[in-house]
Amino acid sequence: MAGKFITFEGGEGAGKSTQIRLLGERLKEAGIAVTMTREPGGTPQAEAIRKLILSGKAKQLGPEGEAVLFAAARADHVDKVIRPALAEGRWVLCDRFSDSTRVYQAEIGGEMLDGLDRVAVGRTQPDRTYILDVPASVGLARMKARAEAIGSAPDRFEQDDAALHQARRRAFLEIVVDHPERCVAVDANRPEHIIADEIWADVSANLLGIADEKRST
Repeated sequence: MAGKFITFEGGEGAGKSTQIRLLGERLKEAGIAVTMTREPGGTPQAEAIRKLILSGKAKQLGPEGEAVLFAAARADHVDKVIRPALAEGRWVLCDRFSDSTRVYQAEIGGEMLDGLDRVAVGRTQPDRTYILDVPASVGLARMKARAEAIGSAPDRFEQDDAALHQARRRAFLEIVVDHPERCVAVDANRPEHIIADEIWADVSANLLGIADEKRST
């Protein structure tokens, strides 16, 4: 039986990595094999592209060039990690995927993004996408606190101004409206365990079928 593909999206500081870890732990407790990964990244080649993009060195290529780099990293990731894991029956939890490209490289237009998605992803689309939503000011504050705690500098996208981060928040929420069958908006401005419980309830009802089984017994 093929596995399930779940992506986590949202702005900076939304808590995606935390929720992926918590969901992964619950799935493992339920006896489900899990692969946790991220974008750009997941393979040595894709991680190298990630380093290039987030360093800001690829910014001179313009949004089109960055979008092509993201697509190249995604194609390698899908081919070498995501598809094989799903074929083995594993559940794949991914920190960012195509929706992030549509939000962060929105200025280049849908036609080019659609073409890149067909090449890099094809039919390997997420079964479920959780878009963690926080006000841009909250996400930026979390990001700053995290950077100070580990002594890291802001990356290529974290350096953007608050207005752009807020515009990206609106764009993610528009994706939920456009794809209600796949995407779920989650209020991420709450305690971690409450968010995790809400996500688990949705996974149980819509991907595991636990709620349906209980109703039928």
